[in-house]
Amino acid sequence: MAVQLKHHHISTLTHRKHHQPPFSAARSGSVRVHAVLGGRAQELIQSGAITPISPKDAASAMESQGYTLLDIRPEWEREKARVSGSLHVPLFMEDKDNSPITLLKKWVHFGYIGLWTGQLFTMINPTFVEQVEKSVPDKESKLLVACGEGLRSMMAVTKLHGGGYKNLGWLAGGFNRSTGADFPRVEGSEKLQYATIGGVSYIFLKLLLLLQAGPGKEP
Repeated sequence: MAVQLKHHHISTLTHRKHHQPPFSAARSGSVRVHAVLGGRAQELIQSGAITPISPKDAASAMESQGYTLLDIRPEWEREKARVSGSLHVPLFMEDKDNSPITLLKKWVHFGYIGLWTGQLFTMINPTFVEQVEKSVPDKESKLLVACGEGLRSMMAVTKLHGGGYKNLGWLAGGFNRSTGADFPRVEGSEKLQYATIGGVSYIFLKLLLLLQAGPGKEP
């Protein structure tokens, strides 16, 4: 899955890609990057400046290696499901500008993306690094940065590295690749791996899970 990190609205563009079905995803002991990451992000991974950590190893990394989980998803995803005790600083936020050109963009976004994914029209958080600095002033702290699919969090760790943070981890594949056993304490009304999915896609997902579970069983 080729991804170009060139647009401020990456949080919506990533949802145009096909989701890896959570009920059929093969789990591997090795961390694999499922996107072609360009430029600075790829360099940081290859040089070891950023450590990829799989969802199944995340709890161990937090407990034994001292990582703090930084959830950079927008508020509407975090409300559905979140890891207890995680920090939250969104990389993207709802664009509330109501100028004519922005309203037109929102309308197009809703028709092509929002209706199907439930994602709002977003803008990048202009004070993202500053907000993280307020929560974690010590830039030697270990931060495990996470989002739904691993793309927005890769953008976030690149920004944090540029802001002086030296011990950064990246949740490879994002929460979508997690299972119920990966994070022992999860809050919210939804399973963590489904929190990114919304709109019509969420309805289809629930129907498919219900069919797979069979009569009388919970999906």
